[in-house]
Amino acid sequence: MMSWLPRKTVVVPVDFSEDALAALDTARELVKDVSHLRVVHVLPVLEPADPGIIWHTIDDRSREKHARDALCKVLQEHDCGEVEIAIRFGDPGHEIVQYAQEVEAGLITVASHGRTGLAHILIGSVAERIVRLARCPVLVLKK
Repeated sequence: MMSWLPRKTVVVPVDFSEDALAALDTARELVKDVSHLRVVHVLPVLEPADPGIIWHTIDDRSREKHARDALCKVLQEHDCGEVEIAIRFGDPGHEIVQYAQEVEAGLITVASHGRTGLAHILIGSVAERIVRLARCPVLVLKK
């Protein structure tokens, strides 16, 4: 009998929410070794008119370093210290799917924040976009 669980890389998007960290824990259970996990965090693109850009107090390099440092701390707390981290910039759904393709992921494990109604229509769902665009299976975890 063939297991449906992936033998390849599992990508886990982490936005530091409780739900995303639960998805990380689930993904960890699905792999034999944490070296098969890839964590990706997507930062929004800064607009040229953002105050931090205008006053030169923030740039993408410092934002990436801050996000990477925060992810390293979270991964240590979740016993995933040896996990590869990727920081991307842009639309989360598209960037996560593109990253999963680049690392030839066998699975994306993503949390659904469960927005409904107007919030869902206005904000959209990153999880839905990932499901629509991904070329590999996607495990969507709800509370």
